[in-house]
Amino acid sequence: MIDFSLIVHYFPALLHGALLSLMIAAISGVLGMLLGTLMGVGLSNSSKWIRFPLEAYVSFFRGTPMLIQIMFVFYVLPQLGITIPALWAASLAIGLNSAAYISQVVLSGIQAVPKGQIEAAKTLGMSSWQTAWHIVIPQAFRMMIPTLGNEIITLIKDSSLASIIGVMELSKEASIIRSRTFDAVTVLFIVSCMYLTMTIVISWILKMIERRSKYVSLS
Repeated sequence: MIDFSLIVHYFPALLHGALLSLMIAAISGVLGMLLGTLMGVGLSNSSKWIRFPLEAYVSFFRGTPMLIQIMFVFYVLPQLGITIPALWAASLAIGLNSAAYISQVVLSGIQAVPKGQIEAAKTLGMSSWQTAWHIVIPQAFRMMIPTLGNEIITLIKDSSLASIIGVMELSKEASIIRSRTFDAVTVLFIVSCMYLTMTIVISWILKMIERRSKYVSLS
């Protein structure tokens, strides 16, 4: 049975954890979006000297567990003289991981833009970066919104991995409450509802953005 009195008593702590989860997702999302966009543009370049290190980066972060990446940033970097607080270490690791996936989304979006427009931009004397910034990326972004939306929702769920290094996000708060109350059913029920609420709201916002972008492109 669900103990609603327990939910009421511990809701402030769970809400604090949920806000930290959103913060981690936001920080890692911004980092992943910025770095992933630059990498996606770089991967579309014809020079192998630009593509090779980027492809190696993508292969590494897609081929190793995110949990290991978080532990590496938090535990190994301090041995090299780089100490990062737990919240920022988790956000950094998740963001770097997300960038690898977003770079592939950006690359697919860029490749979907008609080559004729790119050739026309070159004819007008625009550089590769000018063409990417003014012509390719705006069009690719509209096509990428649904996939990027899925990545943002994934980041909210991936934020739970920050608990491994002691970040008091939602799943960590839930684990502590469960160990105190021994009521796994109630705790897991409310935590599931909170994650579901966050992802539904984000999905709704992203759908609104997608509709708006389609309207702007048609007007």
